[in-house]
Amino acid sequence: MNRAIFIDKDGTLIVDVPYNVDPELITLSLGAGEALRRFKDAGYLLVVVSNQSGVAKGMFDEAALQPVRQRLNKLLAEYGVQLDGFYYCPHWPHGTVERYAIACECRKPKAGMLLAAARDLNIDLSRSWMIGDILADTEAGKRADCRTVLIEKPYDPVIHLTDQNRPDFIVRSWHEATRVILARRAAQSRPFMSSTAG
Repeated sequence: MNRAIFIDKDGTLIVDVPYNVDPELITLSLGAGEALRRFKDAGYLLVVVSNQSGVAKGMFDEAALQPVRQRLNKLLAEYGVQLDGFYYCPHWPHGTVERYAIACECRKPKAGMLLAAARDLNIDLSRSWMIGDILADTEAGKRADCRTVLIEKPYDPVIHLTDQNRPDFIVRSWHEATRVILARRAAQSRPFMSSTAG
């Protein structure tokens, strides 16, 4: 089975521009491209999982998300990588577009997007990671049995931690997230050495 890095989009993979679907306004977060290249080199699939309630709110059509995916892959191609999956939740219970105004199982902090990706891409969730910038991301990862990293922003400190949403690691940058994950990947790959002789 495959191992994966699940990545929140807005505020994590890219600089957050609220409800934006204009490809020209999409830029990668500092260090994200290099981090994803290193994860790919280490054998991880790269899968975006993103809440997109703007669809339910009537702010843009679901079809507008395909150019967003294309823009992400164009930006990541500069680092020699492409996304292996792009999953989004268009729902929001209080939305104005009736068919999307539902309580679903895919909107983070629920784990539906991660579970769908695991089925589609043959992913071992217990050997995978969820990286995000808010506790809904880490809660979704924990519900899916992934390990979790939260990239904390100086202007948005982590509060209201619970057993359900507490990340395994809190870092301040993509560089730190990469170091944490790849160090554990390397430790798992080392052969077992007995401490006894003979």
